[in-house]
Amino acid sequence: MLYGKLIKPLLFSLPPEQAHHIVTATLSLLGKVPGGRWLLHKLYATEDPSLEREVFGIRFKNPVGMAAGFDRYGHIYRELSAMGFGFVEVGSITPKRQPGNPKPRIFRLDAARALLNRVGICSHGLDRAVAHLRQPRGEAIVGCNIGKNTATPCDQAPADYLKCFRNLYQYADYFTINVACDPGQKAASYQTRENITKILEPLFEFRRGQNQYRPILLKVSPDLSDETIDLMTDIMLDTPLDGMVAVNATVSREGVDRLEATRIGAGVVSGQPLTQRALEVVRRIHTRSQGTYPIIGVGGLMTPDDVRAMLDAGAALIQIYTGYIYNCPGYVREICRALLEKKAAEN
Repeated sequence: MLYGKLIKPLLFSLPPEQAHHIVTATLSLLGKVPGGRWLLHKLYATEDPSLEREVFGIRFKNPVGMAAGFDRYGHIYRELSAMGFGFVEVGSITPKRQPGNPKPRIFRLDAARALLNRVGICSHGLDRAVAHLRQPRGEAIVGCNIGKNTATPCDQAPADYLKCFRNLYQYADYFTINVACDPGQKAASYQTRENITKILEPLFEFRRGQNQYRPILLKVSPDLSDETIDLMTDIMLDTPLDGMVAVNATVSREGVDRLEATRIGAGVVSGQPLTQRALEVVRRIHTRSQGTYPIIGVGGLMTPDDVRAMLDAGAALIQIYTGYIYNCPGYVREICRALLEKKAAEN
């Protein structure tokens, strides 16, 4: 109640990136205060054995994850876990530090319940990520979303991915491979079987020599054609990939005020306009793979009904980001309670 009437209006009066910084800095501070994470857990988490599920060999306390981009640097995953998230995907992480695109670069489209961003990949680099992720994490499950540095030519991208993968291997529970050469704008043109295979094969080879097994997932763009989505699914079926993450944000302006979007300029859209396409892609991957591979469904999950629809479409787990921003810190609890109610009704 307090959040909706006081804190949210205050945060939404600020530029989105400034508001995000305040939220993440507050969570980081609470994590340093004795009892801070316990308090977050008491306020926001819902625990029930029927919410638990095992996916690609990992036991999740619930299927609701935080998508990559919220905890870009991997410094608040323990606080997010305390708030009830079943897992947190950090990053994207690149080998070298890079600032991303010039500000302002994140914009709210409130009428559409969406965000438009052109951040690119904003990363503190591999060394800082390792420093954060090597901290004791308790029960937190962490995925690492890895990418290449913007300055790295696309034909040299495999080396960037491998460097991240090797150095983060012992600190991650799973990896998501962000394969866009230039995040957002060039995703469709870069995602070919040849390019994807060149990135993935060194990762598989490194993993074969390790004592511990880390699942590798491929993240796909909603802007790919259905035929290319099928191609990405076939790559999963033909290689040691463990699953897919679907989908990224979209360059499409469908479902948003075109005049407002034109005024803002370039960028990718997340939130409510993405809901139907995200469901379509997940359903297509699930059908083509005959339900034999896990999918993390993400994109436009703005209500518990959206989450239920995504799980029904074939997702084993889901991730939220924009829906979390437009709802409240209790959104994970709301989703978990809705899933429990559905399960009770089915029984």
